[in-house]
Amino acid sequence: MKRYRYRTIGVLASLALASAFLATATFAQNDPNPNSSTPILIGSANPVRALAARESANRSRSSYPPKASELGESFDTGARVIFFVKNVQLMQGEGKNAFRFYAEDARRRLYRFPILDLQLVDQQNGIYAIKIELRDELKFAEVQPAGDLVVSVTWRGLESNRLLLTMGPDGDKIAMTDARLQPSANSAAPPQANDLANVGYVYSADRKRFMEQAGFGPSHSLDLRIRRIGLRGWLAEQFEMQYPSAGNPYPNFPLRPTTLPVDCNGQVDDDLPDPDPFCYANHYTMYPVQNWFYKEAFYGDAQLRHKTAWALSQIWVISGVDIQQSRHMVAYHKVLSRNAFGNWRTLMKDMTLNAGMGDYLDVRESTAIYKNENFAREVLQLFNIGLVMLNPDGTVQTDSEGTPIPTYDQRMVNNFTTLFTGWNLCEASLSQCPNRSPGSPNFIDPMIITNPANHDLSAKTLFSYPGSTTTNVPACVGCTGAAVIEYANNSLNQALDNIYNHPNVAPFVSRFLIQQFVTGDPTPAYVGRISAVFNANRTNPTQLKEVIKAILLDPEARGDSKTDPRYGKLREPVMLLTNLARLFDARSADRTTLSDGVLTSATSPMGQIAFMPTSVFNYYPPGYIVPGSSFNGPEFSLYTTGSAIARINFVNTLVFNGIPINAEARITQGTSIGLNDLAAIAAADTSCNDLMNVLDIKMMHGTMSPQMRSTILNVVLSVPDWAPVLRAKRAVYLVATSSQYQVQR
Repeated sequence: MKRYRYRTIGVLASLALASAFLATATFAQNDPNPNSSTPILIGSANPVRALAARESANRSRSSYPPKASELGESFDTGARVIFFVKNVQLMQGEGKNAFRFYAEDARRRLYRFPILDLQLVDQQNGIYAIKIELRDELKFAEVQPAGDLVVSVTWRGLESNRLLLTMGPDGDKIAMTDARLQPSANSAAPPQANDLANVGYVYSADRKRFMEQAGFGPSHSLDLRIRRIGLRGWLAEQFEMQYPSAGNPYPNFPLRPTTLPVDCNGQVDDDLPDPDPFCYANHYTMYPVQNWFYKEAFYGDAQLRHKTAWALSQIWVISGVDIQQSRHMVAYHKVLSRNAFGNWRTLMKDMTLNAGMGDYLDVRESTAIYKNENFAREVLQLFNIGLVMLNPDGTVQTDSEGTPIPTYDQRMVNNFTTLFTGWNLCEASLSQCPNRSPGSPNFIDPMIITNPANHDLSAKTLFSYPGSTTTNVPACVGCTGAAVIEYANNSLNQALDNIYNHPNVAPFVSRFLIQQFVTGDPTPAYVGRISAVFNANRTNPTQLKEVIKAILLDPEARGDSKTDPRYGKLREPVMLLTNLARLFDARSADRTTLSDGVLTSATSPMGQIAFMPTSVFNYYPPGYIVPGSSFNGPEFSLYTTGSAIARINFVNTLVFNGIPINAEARITQGTSIGLNDLAAIAAADTSCNDLMNVLDIKMMHGTMSPQMRSTILNVVLSVPDWAPVLRAKRAVYLVATSSQYQVQR
């Protein structure tokens, strides 16, 4: 067995059943309008207290306004209560699963209450009744809320005003003057980005957000391009763009023997000249592919394919911790990038037969006699369907007692394991294995059945679900030689079809991709819309193109500003680096040429090394719940006391010093960012208000709070006005290390 312990990846659960959604999703031809309305939670006679009504047992529908006898100011734990919200416009198919209801107690502990029903109760005024059960749906066994609560509704990443609700006679009280409370009359319009008129065009903040989601960060040239052709035009252009960039081809080092040659082990006799000082680094480490990756992220035009391949590498995981050669990793990445806009079923087969995957998850060691279940388990649990049954919107299916329904058991793992026996590296004739290299293992060509005796010939029973025609794989009685090879290939295709058509695949994959591109905790409605696109394109050779387009153009993704504090995602270390590099024109240490991309040492202290996740479970689990909260934030599992300090240190190094040339560390050109334009702004306006305006738009999409602006401005002004470069650096450093910037929203 390899190095993996099997653990459950938590899946964000919502007990509300899914609303049906259309089999296909359509979008207007124009770019989506990002200025969604902010929902308004309606207050009672007391403007800071929510209008809340007890569920009426003798009514089938809620009414507005509710009867006086139904109103209440204090409710018991577990009670079903109706609140009222307005200023929302729902799409077809959008219902209760598009909303979330949050509460915060006097001690600022966060809770999320399940939404049981949504009804339009006043069509003329667009008022909806939202029925809530007063219990925390994510902490059933922990402390339940009590006392005064600050409650709010969120929709499409926008949070309503916050009002007061009381649960039970006991518990801490919240003053009516608490700064968190916002009377509904004051919340009719969404907050607008600061000073957007200065940039001279509409929706610039949303365009900045789009560049962070769809690529490795904004740049001036990319912003101009999207401004000219629009989001849809840019997406269409990206789907056809050359990859990798012409000036940055994949590293193409030849395959090498598994045993390191004497002259390529980094231990050449000091008295003899080293024939190739980079031999070991180039061939037997991830050094060249990591450097290539960063250069493509910094300078490549095919941002979307590069970003998609990066996202796919975090679900179809292999790791340079165990993969020996850079050439092996390149072959794996080519599978991801080639299929980035293709069909998921095609990607499934290409990854199953990829030699790097076969080595990492032990397929090439699995035989009819010595079976290894690593790949069989992960192709189910981590790559395609997950551990529990899902509704089309990604919510968890439960039995009559509320227990999640498992997707499979050990018997199913055993059956799939037998299907993946006998596959090994392609070392046959050159006509069959054109990339084989005598003396060096062939990690380029897909794996094949090398010895028919190693493939299991017994009958297997796979998943059975409505519409399945691939459940039973017959035995191959008396088969030998070519008949076994044909049987193995047919069985493999049947097994992959059986997984691909499982009802979990669409919501499982859709939710994961949304997390990678947009937000760690998408609403079920968002997942349901993308899942519908996935299913509508099952036979489409460009299925993922449609899925990614739908993810990026969805109303939950678009908008100048997202006010829900739980929306978005922590910038994982790699993305923190690339976003800053692209924002500020990363170049070599001396600014005379391009960066060499040697930046692994910069992200390692922050808990992430490109192409080297610590295990098959990726850098972070997709179901990670942020401690002390009620929301899903996968990247926050990397955020520790140590890594938080490392993030600050990294920004300090990049802003004030850059990455210098270092022969010992094989840094040939180094990396620096350009701040001369900001220094010129600071010199021209010694009040530094213009500098703060530019950074607000450039880095914060125009959402910098007055408090944040004032705090940073005071620190910047403490630098003498004759030092504009230092003023600019200090301002960038303070924005980039702020919690507001660290979370991509």
